[in-house]
Amino acid sequence: MKTYAAVDLGASSGRVMVGRVGPDSLELAEAHRFPNRPVRTPEGLRWDILALYAGVLDGLRAAGPVLDSVGIDSWAVDYGLLDTDGALLGNPVHYRDPRTEGIAEKVWATVPPGELYASTGLQYAPFNTLYQLTAARDSAQLAYADRLLLIPDLLSYWLTGEQGTELTNASTTQLIDPRTRDWSYDIASRLGIDLGLFAPLRQPGDPAGVLRAEVLEETGLSGPVPVTAVGSHDTASAVAAVPAVEERFAFICTGTWSLAGLELDAPVLGEASRAANFTNELGLDGTVRYLRNIMGLWLLQECVRAWGEPELGELLRAAAGVPALRSVVDAGDAVFLAPGRMPERIADACRGSGQPVPESRAEITRCILDSLALAHRRAVDEARVLADHPVDVVHIVGGGTRNALLCQLTADACGLPVVAGPTEAAALGNVLVQARAHGLVGDLAGMRGLLARTQPSTRYEPQGDTARWRAAEARLAAR
Repeated sequence: MKTYAAVDLGASSGRVMVGRVGPDSLELAEAHRFPNRPVRTPEGLRWDILALYAGVLDGLRAAGPVLDSVGIDSWAVDYGLLDTDGALLGNPVHYRDPRTEGIAEKVWATVPPGELYASTGLQYAPFNTLYQLTAARDSAQLAYADRLLLIPDLLSYWLTGEQGTELTNASTTQLIDPRTRDWSYDIASRLGIDLGLFAPLRQPGDPAGVLRAEVLEETGLSGPVPVTAVGSHDTASAVAAVPAVEERFAFICTGTWSLAGLELDAPVLGEASRAANFTNELGLDGTVRYLRNIMGLWLLQECVRAWGEPELGELLRAAAGVPALRSVVDAGDAVFLAPGRMPERIADACRGSGQPVPESRAEITRCILDSLALAHRRAVDEARVLADHPVDVVHIVGGGTRNALLCQLTADACGLPVVAGPTEAAALGNVLVQARAHGLVGDLAGMRGLLARTQPSTRYEPQGDTARWRAAEARLAAR
């Protein structure tokens, strides 16, 4: 048995998990969990990266005293800038900061959307790193920057003193060619983006240095402790932990976002794919995560925050008693991207589309869950058609696996069985890539076989006719 620490940072919380892996065993336990609270400064919305780093150190201390490796994954697209001394130039900008408003049109004036998609395979999202860098073009920070590190690479650098850019996360920047799995030099050149800012690319499983002596002293760990590059985009790690023994599966990684799609051998770069707003992100072992970003449980999280944090279980039980599909909203609509006033914005969207306006907390919660299930259905169905890839089962992983109502509604909407679990998929994928680097597990299929044998899951069979979901879909499309 070897022991691995998985640092797994989400958009609302971080955790350090301890995984113990043997030839046919896989155990995971939480060492430390801490909040991830962005801060609104006079300059805009920023990540509190120092608090996150402190949480990582506290977690490693709790995970010790002996670790065989450490791996880090986080959300995508955001970055820190370093000066020539390697010092951080300010807190990283949050992807929900409004600085990228109107930037896409400036980019498209130089590189039309069709060309951009054909070269990078990434769906349009206003916060993609490419748009963030374009928005920052005239900033003092970028002018003084010598290095750009994506969030997990920044934390790895602070732990080890070594710099790199892990590939699965780099693929979310809209500066990677998914066919070559290398930088899209032409796109960067045309947009005036200096790829020299990025550290050399790393693959999942590559060594990423060893913990500095100061880190060992602060955490009490017995050195040397290597740091291993994992699928540092949390979705890459989560999809690696889908316990699929079938080849014909769709996945939905649930949490603040829902990432719904397919695992493919090659990207889908046609115009129909671009129009449907599907993205091609890179995964383990040459795979492509062909998916759509959906607003996810962010909608419910923001409502719960606005309501003063009521008990979630009670709220979901009340929502289960509300008539299905009374009102639905487009869970991918950018109108829901910013924080604040979420219950009112959902009600406004229903009112604007001529649907009954949800008023009670239970009605709003049911509207959100029905809308998410409908968005899951649309994403799975459209991905299947665009990629010409049959689907027999849907795997849900991540925090949404705890939401039985959402899992059942997704099965009903898709008309397919749903297998829910594991909940801590990103941490498990993180641990397994580290274990594979040490020769304890084999290929991706071997990793998934171990997950299927050792991790619990729940199966939901579809109920009812999908006709009512098709009708809701048509109603939404007609608004």
